[in-house]
Amino acid sequence: MTVEGRTWAGTTLTDRRATRHRQLLDAGLDLLGAEGSGAVSVRAVCRRARLTERYFYENFGDRDEFILAVYESVVAEAHLALVDAVGTAASDTATRAEAAVTAFVSLIIDDPRKGHVLLLAPLADPALTRRGVERIPMFAELVRDQLSATVDEGDRAMTATALVGGLANLFTAYLGGGLDVSRERLVAHCVRLVLGADALHS
Repeated sequence: MTVEGRTWAGTTLTDRRATRHRQLLDAGLDLLGAEGSGAVSVRAVCRRARLTERYFYENFGDRDEFILAVYESVVAEAHLALVDAVGTAASDTATRAEAAVTAFVSLIIDDPRKGHVLLLAPLADPALTRRGVERIPMFAELVRDQLSATVDEGDRAMTATALVGGLANLFTAYLGGGLDVSRERLVAHCVRLVLGADALHS
């Protein structure tokens, strides 16, 4: 049996490492999502996770690598929520659009920490700025797949990218308190934007 597979107090080394990794990411979500980029340091993360720095460096090379991992964790959750919402919705475009928007809004509002990490942190932390730009195509592809297949591929790509940018700014303003509207009104407006995208090509 390998060292990783041996049990101690009922858990394997692999399990304990996975648990510590999750503890660190959760601590990072708390700090970055609730207190901002300036609150994230190796010492602060370890204090919040109740782990020593040894375990931090067992998982991450430095603070920037860690903060990128926190961001990517939220990105992956958001992407999965959108894919699941579209995949389980009815086949008509309106229902899929409403399901996707509702799922995303639920993610960033029900747990505002995730909204801040996903949308606001890349604006403030140099370690995330480039990665935030790099992740735009991944979300634009989801939007593009919902646009009419009869439209030129180049136009679909431009419309999807513009729509993702516009929605991101809208959600950012909402999270930052710049939009005094209800959650229901926000969702309805975003759905109208998504459904109106095809009209740009008519």
